Amino acid sequence: MSYAPTLAWKPLDGAEEAQLVAAHAERMERYAAFLRIPSVSALPEHAADCRTAAEWLATELRRIGAQRIEVSETGGHPIVVAERIEDPALPTIVIYGHYDVQPGDPLDLWKTSPFEPIVRDGRMLGRGSADDKGQILIHLAALEAMLTVRGAAPVNVRYVFEGEEESSSVNLEAWMRAHPDRCTGDAVIISDSGFFDGNLPALTVGLRGITYLQVDVRASDVDLHSGSYGGSVINPANALASMIASLHDSHRRVTVPGFYDDVTPLTEQDRAAFAALPFDQAAYLAGIGAKALYGEEGYSSVERRGGRPTLDVNGIWGGFTGDGSKTIIPAHAHAKISCRLVTDQDPVKIYAAVEAALRAAAPAGLQVEVTNLGNGHAFLTPLGDPYLDAAAAALTATFGREPLYIREGGSIPIAALFQRELKLPVVLLGFTPPDDNAHAPNESMDLGNFEGGIRTVIRALDAFAALD
Repeated sequence: MSYAPTLAWKPLDGAEEAQLVAAHAERMERYAAFLRIPSVSALPEHAADCRTAAEWLATELRRIGAQRIEVSETGGHPIVVAERIEDPALPTIVIYGHYDVQPGDPLDLWKTSPFEPIVRDGRMLGRGSADDKGQILIHLAALEAMLTVRGAAPVNVRYVFEGEEESSSVNLEAWMRAHPDRCTGDAVIISDSGFFDGNLPALTVGLRGITYLQVDVRASDVDLHSGSYGGSVINPANALASMIASLHDSHRRVTVPGFYDDVTPLTEQDRAAFAALPFDQAAYLAGIGAKALYGEEGYSSVERRGGRPTLDVNGIWGGFTGDGSKTIIPAHAHAKISCRLVTDQDPVKIYAAVEAALRAAAPAGLQVEVTNLGNGHAFLTPLGDPYLDAAAAALTATFGREPLYIREGGSIPIAALFQRELKLPVVLLGFTPPDDNAHAPNESMDLGNFEGGIRTVIRALDAFAALD
């Protein structure tokens, strides 16, 4: 397999660069082999595939010279752990990734089968190429190069690769508490993030948390004739729409009592970092086919999506939605709602507040059921953290420009989990391009980013070794 990188990167000094160049073709074959395993964690019919992916990783770790390799059982898909302990006096870096992937659907929108990877236009195309199998392999290739050339890594490393990230990491927290010796160290590196718009090197320093809920409302046992009953009984669809509308005011602020109580205000430094991002409003709107920006008054778009909490309806349904007409008062209506949360907001507390607000807004006689579908804490690495600075220096040395510092609106619960449970600094060092189509048809990874990522990891581990 050959490629033409779209992003220039600077080679390493010394024999490791020669090793990486010589091993490129073989590395691409292993990359493709890993992607061929349909390790879809959310679908029970792929449970065996998830185990196959875990065993594949264990074999690969053994091949390159990792130690204490284990496919560790959980209540679901196994966690692959390994380490390379060179000297207890050296820093120990925990590297996290996930081998599970999203389903390939819809298949008709792919240029190829999602689990038959190909290299096209300088990209590896296939499900998991960016999220997160490709980024796992960046770290393994870095370790292989260092062990091949030096015989040792510059720091101690521990690897934790789970198989349930795409299905909420339901067993990871319990596993971490049961196996603290396999996931503790001085810092954590997570490569499950990416570059900024235009393929600009970036470090993600913040991720929002989440609480996700479903609200179900019912007023009668059966759908009713709208001519006979309209105006005399509660319409659950009308009621639910009104309940949802009450959750925001005219300034697009969330009206839920207590929603902003624990929100840490953006500092001048925070707002300056957001303002420094090369955000192209017109390109942003054109890329998604929208006509105008929208959101909480007093904040820019990049601040809203990375530094402020939100509440959004993710789906709403009820009554007749087929072709033609059917004049009914529906018996029930439903909605799914998510809140993206910022540092110090407690997702359990926010869930309870939103539930209370929905119940308070419901008209008398309406049955209301609210179900918590999942929670995750926000994550923030403070600027100036020494491991963050070392990673920034490595990115600069590889790609020739200082990285941007960004906050993403999405959630990676594991990042907050490492921070909260193990009290470790976390660096999100990701290499995926902005247009990688993660979770969507035609997921891909720019091979310039992939190869540059390997060189960045080597430089970063060397920089970590130099920290006091």
